[in-house]
Amino acid sequence: MTFEDLNRHIIPMTEFTLKWRFTEEKYDLLPKQHIAELKPLDKTGAEFLANYLDNCWIHSNEPFKNGLFRNLDEIEILENNEKKITKWLFQRAIPFDKKVYLSWDGQNGMITKWKFVVKYWDSIFYSGSDDLTVFDQSLEWAILFAHYDKIFFGTNKDYELKAEFDEKIMQF
Repeated sequence: MTFEDLNRHIIPMTEFTLKWRFTEEKYDLLPKQHIAELKPLDKTGAEFLANYLDNCWIHSNEPFKNGLFRNLDEIEILENNEKKITKWLFQRAIPFDKKVYLSWDGQNGMITKWKFVVKYWDSIFYSGSDDLTVFDQSLEWAILFAHYDKIFFGTNKDYELKAEFDEKIMQF
């Protein structure tokens, strides 16, 4: 299978194990047009993402394989610092429309755009229970949301943080 084949493994949100994170008012009720941008994968698609990451040995060392990325950054998830984390994610200088892959485990995976990760990171990730890897097909960068309340960013690109952050940017 290839990344292009993953489109054949997209399932309706109603069939996704973690759908409650996005569709239940008790947790987070996303607008329908945003839910439509979250493309959950069936078991085969989720296994492909998990196996791809395993075969790259991306997490053979915590948070990433030694030498995989030249630049590393991290942020801690603390009570009431959600806006700081949203800004931190925004500043990674990843294009908003970039297609990204989310891998929780061999059972749960998703395709979406980077802007939805930035906007809904606290619905996508639940600390204490999740380890979530977000990456693009090039694997020039990756983000690990670790269950112990840390987010790690690794990249091989020389990047400058986007300094300008206005919450209005997140109004889409």
